[in-house]
Amino acid sequence: MTLHLVKLCVGAANISDLEAWVEQRVRRNEKAGRDPVHEHVTRMHPRRETALLDGGSIYWVIKGVILVRQRLLGFEQRTGPDGIRRCAIQIDPQLVPTEPQSRRAFQGWRYLRPEDAPRDARKSRGANPPPELAIELAELGLL
Repeated sequence: MTLHLVKLCVGAANISDLEAWVEQRVRRNEKAGRDPVHEHVTRMHPRRETALLDGGSIYWVIKGVILVRQRLLGFEQRTGPDGIRRCAIQIDPQLVPTEPQSRRAFQGWRYLRPEDAPRDARKSRGANPPPELAIELAELGLL
């Protein structure tokens, strides 16, 4: 059964910030001779790895609103310069905009069942509010 992750995109004010961050990390991996994927290093390794890799995505919360997702590709153990083991979440660099979904702040990540995940944004104009408007609506408690 597919499962997703939800994670706060700390420091990003909008999807463009996340895009720049992803591009930078992909370039860094290519220079290091690794696959051109976006990696997000975190302290904990997900226990439900098999379900996450069965078509799962990471949904990014930007300023209190899920706005975009990326497909999960794998998990790799890493040891930091401090000797502490961490998990590199390997993510497809392609960003897929979603319908906005408000989320409260939390630490770490949360698992997300497919039926609770926001749908991908519709391609037609006017189907979804622009991401900046969705953030403002969420801040006002209207989303």
